[in-house]
Amino acid sequence: MHNNVLNYLYDIHDKKPDKIAYADGTDELTFSQVYNLSGAVGSYLTTNGIYKRPVVVFMKKSVHEIMAFYGVIRGGCYYVPIDEEMPSGRIQLILDNVCSPLVICDESTAEIAAKFDLKGGSVVLYSDIIKTPFDKAGLDRAYDEAIDTDPIYIVFTSGSTGIPKGVVACHRSVIEYVEQLSEVLGFDEDTVFGNQSPLYFDACLKEIYPTLKFGATTYLIPKSHFSIPTKLVAYLNEHQINTICWVVSALTMISAFGTFSEIKPEYLRTIAFGSEVFPAKQYRLWKEAVPNATFTNLYGPTECTGMTCFYRVDRDFQEGEVIPVGRPFPNRQVLLLDNDGKLVAPGEQGEICIRGTSLTLGYYNDPQRTADAFVQNPLNTSYPEFIYKTGDIGRFNERGELCFVSRKDFQIKHMGHRIELGEIEVDVAMIKGVKMTACIYDQTKGKIVLYYVGDLSEKELIVAMKTMLPRYMLPNKTVKMDALPLTANGKIDRVTLKNLATQ
Repeated sequence: MHNNVLNYLYDIHDKKPDKIAYADGTDELTFSQVYNLSGAVGSYLTTNGIYKRPVVVFMKKSVHEIMAFYGVIRGGCYYVPIDEEMPSGRIQLILDNVCSPLVICDESTAEIAAKFDLKGGSVVLYSDIIKTPFDKAGLDRAYDEAIDTDPIYIVFTSGSTGIPKGVVACHRSVIEYVEQLSEVLGFDEDTVFGNQSPLYFDACLKEIYPTLKFGATTYLIPKSHFSIPTKLVAYLNEHQINTICWVVSALTMISAFGTFSEIKPEYLRTIAFGSEVFPAKQYRLWKEAVPNATFTNLYGPTECTGMTCFYRVDRDFQEGEVIPVGRPFPNRQVLLLDNDGKLVAPGEQGEICIRGTSLTLGYYNDPQRTADAFVQNPLNTSYPEFIYKTGDIGRFNERGELCFVSRKDFQIKHMGHRIELGEIEVDVAMIKGVKMTACIYDQTKGKIVLYYVGDLSEKELIVAMKTMLPRYMLPNKTVKMDALPLTANGKIDRVTLKNLATQ
C-alpha cells in the first residue's frame, strides 16, 4: 500500500496524462494539468520556506480548489479548506486556531479574506502561484521526507460549545479509506463521479482521491442544480455520470417531488448514501427508477476519516423499517458500549465507538476535546489503544448488522417517556403525501415540533399521526413548509429549525 496520497497522482499522470480528471462546468483539467498545476503550487511553498504547516485554501468550489489541495500536499504541508458560504465568525475562529502562514485565494475570495485577522499570514492568489517555476529539488525533498502519519488536511466540524473542531487526518487513514471504499463500491477507470458535497467537508474524499487512483473522472455539480430536480437529473444524463455518493436529502429531493415521472437517470450504476436515514418509501422510488443500480448505505464520522461502515442493500424494506449501516470496512471495528464502558448485550442499544487505522489524529490545537473523544479502549487495559466515541446510538440486529438509532442528543424525555425523535420522523414519513420530515425538541417549552413538506394540510397530518403514534410521541406542534432548510452539505439544518421553534 502507498504511504503518500501523491503516489496516486504520480502513477496516473504517467498512465493517463490526457484524460479529463476533473470538470466543474467552467473548466476541465486533464491528469497532466493536475500534475503541473499542483506542482506549481507545491513549488511556491517550497521556495518560500513554508513546510509542514497548515495552509488555508479559501476558494470558491472549482477544479482549481482541488489543485490547491494537491499542491499544498506536494509542498509538504496540509490544507485547511474554508468557503465564503461559512459564517464570518466561524471563518475567524478557524483562522485563529490554525494560524496559517498563507491563505490561497481566487479573485472572488481575496478581498473577503483580507478583511479577516490572518494572524500574520498573507493572502496570495492561486492564479499567481501557479506561475511558479517547478522546484524539483524542493518537491522531491518534501516527498522523500513524508511518512504516512503526516497530516494531509484539517476539516472543521461543528462543536457543541459553538467553537468548531479541526479534525486532522493523515495519509495513512485517507489511503486506507480510499482503498477500502473503492473495493466495496467497485470504482474503476470508467467511473464517472457526480460530486454533491462542498469541498470543505470530508465527504468529497469519496470522489477526488479515487479519481486519482483509477484515472476516473469527477464532475463538480453546480449547487444550483440541487434545487431543480429535473435539471439535476438532466445534468447526470448529459455527462453520463454513473456513480453518486450523496447525502440522503439530495436523493430525496429528487424522488419525493415526482421527478422520475418526467426524467430518470440513464447511466447510474452505483448509488451510495449516508449522513441521514433514507426513508424506505423514498428508497423504493429510487430502486424502481434505476433497478440495475447498486445501493449502499454508508456511515461514519469525520473523526474516523470518511465512512466506517457500509451496507449493500440486498433485500426489500417495508415502510417503517430502517436500512442498516451494516458492517465495518476491513481494519475497523465497531464497539457498542454502555455508560460504564462495557459492551452492551446482543440487541441492546449502546454508544457507537470505533477502533482501527481510520481514526484521525485528533483535533488541531485542542488537546482537551481530543482527550474527551479519543479515549483509551476500556476493554483493553494492557497497552495504549485509542477508540473514538461517536456520540451516536446504535444496535446490532438479528443479522449482525449495525443499525443507527439516533444521536445521544437526539433522545429526549417527554411526558415521562424516553423518545427517539428519529423514530417519529420515520413513522411520519410513511404517511401518504408526506415527502420530507424533521422533528426537533424545544427544551424551553418542553414541546416536540414536527416540520414537514408534503401534500397534506397540518390538520390532515395530525389526524393521520394519531393512527400511527402513541399519544406521548405525538408532536405538540406541526408545521408545514415549502422546503426544509438544508446545511451546506445538503443535510437537514436542525439548528435553523430549533431556532424557528423558539421564536
